[in-house]
Amino acid sequence: MSATVMLSKRILKHRWLWTQVTVVLHFLLAAVVGVHGQAVSLGTWEILVNNSGIASMHAAVTRYGTVVLLDRTNTGATEIALPGGACRDSDDLVLKHDCTAHSVLFDPGTNTVRPLSILTDTWCSSGQFLSDGTLMQTGGDFEGIRKVRTFAPCPATGTCDWVESVEVVLEAPRWYATNQLLPDGRQIIIGGRSAYNIEYIPPAANGLLYFDFLNTTNDAQNDNLYPFVHLLPTGNLYIFANRDSIEYNYITNTVVKRFPRIPGEPRNYPSAGSSVMLPLLASNQFATVEVLICGGAQYGAFLEPWTQKPCSITCERMTVTDPNPIWVEERMPFARCMGDMILLPNKDVLIINGASKGSQGWGNAIDPVLNPVRYNPYAMSGSRFTIMAPSAIARMYHCTANLLQDGRVLLAGSNSHQFYTFTGDYPTELRIDAFSPPYLSPTLNDLKPTISVSPLQISYGTPFTVTVITPTGMTTIVDLNLMSAPFNTHSYSQGQRLVSLNVAGSVQVAQASVYQVTATAPPSPQVAPPGYYMLFAVNQRVPSTAVWIRVASSG
Repeated sequence: MSATVMLSKRILKHRWLWTQVTVVLHFLLAAVVGVHGQAVSLGTWEILVNNSGIASMHAAVTRYGTVVLLDRTNTGATEIALPGGACRDSDDLVLKHDCTAHSVLFDPGTNTVRPLSILTDTWCSSGQFLSDGTLMQTGGDFEGIRKVRTFAPCPATGTCDWVESVEVVLEAPRWYATNQLLPDGRQIIIGGRSAYNIEYIPPAANGLLYFDFLNTTNDAQNDNLYPFVHLLPTGNLYIFANRDSIEYNYITNTVVKRFPRIPGEPRNYPSAGSSVMLPLLASNQFATVEVLICGGAQYGAFLEPWTQKPCSITCERMTVTDPNPIWVEERMPFARCMGDMILLPNKDVLIINGASKGSQGWGNAIDPVLNPVRYNPYAMSGSRFTIMAPSAIARMYHCTANLLQDGRVLLAGSNSHQFYTFTGDYPTELRIDAFSPPYLSPTLNDLKPTISVSPLQISYGTPFTVTVITPTGMTTIVDLNLMSAPFNTHSYSQGQRLVSLNVAGSVQVAQASVYQVTATAPPSPQVAPPGYYMLFAVNQRVPSTAVWIRVASSG
């Protein structure tokens, strides 16, 4: 690297630091003063674990509230030993005989981690929960590229661990693929590097299916990796890759609709925007579906990483159920790539993590974006974004973000290096921290509801009742929102969805603050695939701690 380039980088870095300081001071002042002279919460941060042992590349929250964290195995030794003094011998290129763990189980109740046993490389793999609550994890690299692994969760005090199947293997190598749970309980696995095809677990009778959409959306950067996949209430799939998207009928293996090309940059890996399907609402019979895609890297940022091109500052929103859908553009407060988009229980979207320049890859990004941004989909256009309090930890390449059942967002990982490196501007990050959105502010405790009684399972289309306690009573009927537990990796949460239920009403019982709230379960597995969900009660945009509830067919 030339002296001129190094000097330019230093100047850019100092300029970025001054900009961040200015932003932080501005919004700390706003937090103290507020719009009308009153205190306004912009959220708070707390470090939960100073050394988790691994840099989290993949993460998922189990129905016991614990969090499975995964890294690749081909990094050499980590900072935590395998359980029971075990070691593994493998074909890894770095360390053939390895006695360290590359997966841990985090317990938010005690802020502790327990090492788990992963035997094959999970680098850039995919996953999602099965309908019985078991986490299925597929593919990776090297000896793990066709692997199917399962983690059947247990209480935090248990000893559950990964099981790597020897009977079931993937039909195609999967590296950077996407999984989606289907209404019938199967998982569809789509794409991956040089994998222009689809397969199912359990396998379909017709085996591997060629998928031309992934071939036509490929480019010199392979910007169609980790395609965004959302299950629509019709049962079809919305699939987005690079800058194009389709509605796909997986039963007939046909494309039933093609959508306009999104403006601006590529949005998938390695350009790394993010996507959510906005909340599905019983108030419109789940008939309106909107997709939001934010951020991404400029084309060429991955091929020429030394250019450190600015990331995208745009969000694009489209109602995919419209007869003639169009993308509607909004501008974020910060340019961002490698950001995660997390649905919050009050129907907001949190945009968190990432960088403002570069793309994914080893050292390809600079200038981390420390401020999360809250997006309110139902606010007036032009006033939907709110800048939140900044983090002290840069999280860029290979980091994770997951919603916990208490409403916090758990952050882990960040490793911009091929191996664990604890020097330089952006060292490998082993800390775990949590962001508490403004709805967890102590000033809102009087509005915070509690679900005291709820069913363990609900059946499609069937009414059910929960008991909700609010400290000062309710002025409106609470919302009941079901939220899936997705598999988060590489700026995208596979299987993420929020289903806002039809609440018929509430009856005050026992005392002034106790209510029985009656709602109707989702009408079909197309709206909410069978499985375990977090059920949140939300009172005037303040959510309860969730209870886990299983959604299944009757009988």
